[in-house]
Amino acid sequence: MLKNYWNKGKKQKTITIIIALILLIALFVLRDDYQPALLFVRKFIFIILLSAVVLFFGLRKFRNSASTGKRIGILGVLAVFFGLLYVVGWHFKMYDYMKTFNVFNNLNKVEINELPLTQNERIQPLQNIFTMANESVGETKDVSLPHLVRVDDENKWTMAIQPSENYTFQQISDNTEEVFAVSSTTPFPRFSNENRIPVTFSIGESLKFSRNTYNAVVQRFNFFQLFMMEPSDTFYMKNDTGQWVQVVSLIKWKGFLFPYPTFGGVMVVNNGEHDFNDYMERILIGKGTYISPEEMKNYPFLIGQNILAEKVSQLQAESLKFLGGFSDPLPWNMLTAVKIPEMPKDQNEQPYVTDFNFSDTDSNAYNGLYHWFGLEPVGQERTSLSYSVFIPADGTDKMYYYDHAAKKQGYAGVSAMPQKVKESRKEYDWNANTPVEFRPYIKDIAGRKRMFFLGTVSAISEKDAGQFDGSATPDLVLIDSEYRDVIWIDVKHPSQWDKTVYEQLNEAWRSSEGIGYYYAEDAKEIDIIEQTSDSTIVIPVVDKKTEEIERLQRQIDSLKNSGN
Repeated sequence: MLKNYWNKGKKQKTITIIIALILLIALFVLRDDYQPALLFVRKFIFIILLSAVVLFFGLRKFRNSASTGKRIGILGVLAVFFGLLYVVGWHFKMYDYMKTFNVFNNLNKVEINELPLTQNERIQPLQNIFTMANESVGETKDVSLPHLVRVDDENKWTMAIQPSENYTFQQISDNTEEVFAVSSTTPFPRFSNENRIPVTFSIGESLKFSRNTYNAVVQRFNFFQLFMMEPSDTFYMKNDTGQWVQVVSLIKWKGFLFPYPTFGGVMVVNNGEHDFNDYMERILIGKGTYISPEEMKNYPFLIGQNILAEKVSQLQAESLKFLGGFSDPLPWNMLTAVKIPEMPKDQNEQPYVTDFNFSDTDSNAYNGLYHWFGLEPVGQERTSLSYSVFIPADGTDKMYYYDHAAKKQGYAGVSAMPQKVKESRKEYDWNANTPVEFRPYIKDIAGRKRMFFLGTVSAISEKDAGQFDGSATPDLVLIDSEYRDVIWIDVKHPSQWDKTVYEQLNEAWRSSEGIGYYYAEDAKEIDIIEQTSDSTIVIPVVDKKTEEIERLQRQIDSLKNSGN
């Protein structure tokens, strides 16, 4: 048909060439629109090929069969095949099961025998920060989802002040002109003055068409990246020259039989205003500089930074359910199967981005930001802490995990914390308030490392149960995961938290563990000069045998791991 039209004359040839050029340009310019379809083919390539082969031979057999009975039989076999494929693969989630197993097999897992300490504890949970940020902008502005990143050697919540999704004209014409950068360690987050950074981005998460961050980054992909890369979370931070940039985390899909997501590097977008040259760049080649995982070491501002997509880290943490073998997570086994607990009324699910110090552990992990998961047994009634998982937030190809269950520590998990907090303060109106986001708090107190969960009590909006009302001075609690005791702490005096914990639990520790006395504050006179002893100086532990046993046990665990 096309050949006949082409041979009709010069006019028809001209029209055909023009239409072909238009289609070719559209195919090039609109690649961000059809890229999700290419990515879908990549994600399910094995299932698509298997279905196509079965369908091809089945229909060919159908056409070559003269008997009506045989034809009905062939159609029945095809219906059973595709029905089983749907039921087993999607209804019973065996496709996701195999995908997660692929993640487990290709994961660089490192078991540690000693927990790292937490540092630079963040006071406010994510949803409180998000609420307070939205309270600080005008009608035509929105705030992007906050992310905890490192800015000038300090952990800060950063988010863009961008045109509101309720005003389409602003989404088309306006720039992203400001960024919030709020300290995560202060109980008094301020969303004004020096924390409101004037910086202009021509693309943004809420902008339309080619000015949308997703579209602009996809336009930057080369031909092969269109089939295996997808943009994920967008972070705002400073680069090595002190300039504010957008860093878009990329997910790369690997594997053939059951493709799985991995960290694929980042796309770094510099700030700048929207103009004609910028428009042409976005339309033709997209925006951003691609930095692969292998090139990260050449960019200091990305090392130890929070740039890993949570979608990737969640699947990596979940894959630990296969530590007991391929069949262990199946319904009739589940001896060591674990899950990521879901927190009720808490929109910020795990991972919780936390600052850890690995200096005194038996690993070579860096000190900085990690995605932390507290994995628990799969049963709804089981709330013990099975594993602590530490995934480097900068995409480093390692995952550190600590096996609480194998060490028979009997720690309570994250999902057990809300009820313990509510039970400790029955006078609260827990219909209007809820304890949220229990991140780890690990400190050296009274002679050994102790693990707590740091939670915040937030008010719930009457209109939306998922909307938290942030406060500049929230109520904070520490829950001892071993002793299950709840300690209400003063948010304004973080330096006193450990002492407050000791004052409440020291008698229980002494009776159970045989520890000595700590935080001595008796005044002494030395050479007529009155001095007060340092409250951080401790008296040596009374029970030396317990300390020696714990030291030898760590050595034994380390030797076992090295032997494996």
